[in-house]
Amino acid sequence: MHDLRVGFSYLGQGQRWVARHGKQFGVGLIPGLITLVLYMGALVTLVLWGSDLVSWATPFADDWDSPWLGLFRGFLTVVLFALALLLAVVTFTAVTLLIGQPFYENLSEKVDRDVSPDGTAPESGLSLWRELVISGRDSLRIVVRAAGWGVLLFALGFVPFVGQTVVPVIGFFVTGFFLTEELTAVAMQRRRVELRERLRLLRARKALVWGFGTPLALAFVVPFVAVFLMPGAVAGATLMARDLLGEQTGEGEDEGEGGGQVRGDSVTW
Repeated sequence: MHDLRVGFSYLGQGQRWVARHGKQFGVGLIPGLITLVLYMGALVTLVLWGSDLVSWATPFADDWDSPWLGLFRGFLTVVLFALALLLAVVTFTAVTLLIGQPFYENLSEKVDRDVSPDGTAPESGLSLWRELVISGRDSLRIVVRAAGWGVLLFALGFVPFVGQTVVPVIGFFVTGFFLTEELTAVAMQRRRVELRERLRLLRARKALVWGFGTPLALAFVVPFVAVFLMPGAVAGATLMARDLLGEQTGEGEDEGEGGGQVRGDSVTW
């Protein structure tokens, strides 16, 4: 329970940090707005032509009698949109971070400098192009993993009672884990922490991850909310990354609130 509370406190600390740094908040909104426009356009297109796509993909049902034809294709259309919505929620963060790599790198660095005892922030030493390639590669790997979980949970959704109660809850915890990985990756990539090591660190403290990521996953279901929470989510994830890596945090306004003070000695890298 302690780690759940600490994880949630990082989410709040991140939002408070960007609230005190209005310029960083404003700049951090730009990538989310771009991603939102792209995703909304794709979902609207699916709503308008989804039934046509299903009809094209199921020619074998053309001769079915009514009402079975309408029920079958209507069900598939709903399933298609539900899967697209799930994929949008899971990938929104990854795409936004990829589009906004320079913006969020800068924001994360400023958070590090603000809370670091010596006022410094780790730097990867890589070119922007190389960082984009690594970020894109790792995000693709995470999306594939998340898609695998999505297919499994979707199949389990047909199990009576369990599929309508337990499975949705598990889905939000799984989504929260992957959202947290994507967000902490901004700070950890600057520290040259590879994807496998990031996953190991997150799995070792699942309660901390769920405390941060699951409320965020619930909020991200609403696209406009996701846009406005993204800058603070990156800031909070930077604080969490410092905790996971055992880095010290200097005295600050948010230190100790909600039990969220990071622990351990500074890492050497």
